[in-house]
Amino acid sequence: MRLKEKLAYLSRHGGALLAANFYNFETLSGILTAAARKEAPVILQLSEASIDYLGLKVAVSMARAGLEQFGVQGWLHLDHGSCLERVKQCLDAGFDSVMIDASERPLRENIEMTSAVVRLASAYDANVEAELGYVAKLGQAQVTGSFTQPDEAARFVQETGVDALAIAIGSAHGFYKEPPRLQLDLLSRIHAATPAALVLHGSSGIPADQLQQAIALGICKVNLATETKNIFMCTLRNILTQSDEIDLRKVFPQATASVVRLIEEKIDLVTGALQPS
Repeated sequence: MRLKEKLAYLSRHGGALLAANFYNFETLSGILTAAARKEAPVILQLSEASIDYLGLKVAVSMARAGLEQFGVQGWLHLDHGSCLERVKQCLDAGFDSVMIDASERPLRENIEMTSAVVRLASAYDANVEAELGYVAKLGQAQVTGSFTQPDEAARFVQETGVDALAIAIGSAHGFYKEPPRLQLDLLSRIHAATPAALVLHGSSGIPADQLQQAIALGICKVNLATETKNIFMCTLRNILTQSDEIDLRKVFPQATASVVRLIEEKIDLVTGALQPS
């Protein structure tokens, strides 16, 4: 099943997919091990920085081989694409889904850039995600007055034809300095205003009850990145301070195991009893 079809189904009938970023073989295998154990579908995400680090061809080959080896239903998604050129590179490389993030530009420019990506992706039959509103990125301050508004979301989706929309309802990328408070009433009104699949960025650190309520009210794609990086590196750091072991094949699996446990918990939280179709 194509990702756009899966997300459209979830948007209509409820439920969500976990969309997890990977950064190397260890984090990829941790995500896929968890998904295989839970028999859950998963979206594998690559940021531009991860693509630059791994190399596009290597990253795609790793993801595809991993999905096949672990027997997991999954899709490959470009997270926060910055330009049409990068989007096209990923589509040519076989990505199932791409995100164009022009959310920091004026609304008209965001609409124009997103529309261009939608036209481009139609030839590949790929899912397209965009962002509307202000979801603070790493190092940026949260701005509570820049939430996505239902009327703008309806206009944006109608004019662009985008499949999925990341919305600003109180989440942020990275860890939170204060407990987040998602604007659940606003989410409900956005969901009623547009048929697009709604996406929550910045799920790391959001309380479980708020996340489950958000899914019940229309979120059908939940992005996870910061917690995965953090638990892998914290585990690895702890191991290395207590050992002189130089064989990475003995050290890395312990850090990977911590990723597996994290992703299993997130899958239980996000997808519940959802099974591949």
